[in-house]
Amino acid sequence: MPSISVSAALQDILASPGAVRLHAQLSRELEDEAMRRAAFLDAITPDDKAEFINGHVIMHSPAHARHNQAVGNLYTLLRLHVTQLDLGLVGVEKWLVSLTRNDYEPDVCFWPRTVADRFTPDQMRFPAPAFIAEVLSASTRTRDLGVKLEDYAAHDVAEYWVIDPDAATLSQYLLRGPAYELALRSNSGEVTSEAIDGFRLAIPALFQDAAFQHALNAGRSN
Repeated sequence: MPSISVSAALQDILASPGAVRLHAQLSRELEDEAMRRAAFLDAITPDDKAEFINGHVIMHSPAHARHNQAVGNLYTLLRLHVTQLDLGLVGVEKWLVSLTRNDYEPDVCFWPRTVADRFTPDQMRFPAPAFIAEVLSASTRTRDLGVKLEDYAAHDVAEYWVIDPDAATLSQYLLRGPAYELALRSNSGEVTSEAIDGFRLAIPALFQDAAFQHALNAGRSN
């Protein structure tokens, strides 16, 4: 998804006679946003399902069964693989990823062992993972394909999967320079992770019970 570069945006501001005024206004807005973010982080509890995105608190409602199935199937298969090979740590839904400006709770994410070993038992905020997967819903689609796509790339998340449970498709984005490149979009076949050593997934296993069971049995036998 194309987006305006930071340098181009700055050039537009600097070309304006009101650049100093715009800078002062932006500083005030960011200071106010930082205060709202601090209040969000102070108030949030482990029972909450919420994110802080561009100054706004986003509360999440319960998900549909097909959404939960895709999240659960991916988490189970990925955790099995990562645990068997001692690659690191897999998080699901309630892990708060704190980036420069925003706080997200990705559906599924992965940190390599070198990063995960530094986490503490009482930690509630975590750095950018190497891998993130988001499962689309009507209420999250715009953010998952918009601000998150841009923000995850800006924070060097090497691989981003966007899973559409309605269309039964998976889109794999790989970081190439400062932005993501769409490497695959499919409802069949396999996807091979670039960020997680040796992890391959039959895409139907995200959506179909029989395909999931086959993938689970294959993973257990490895």
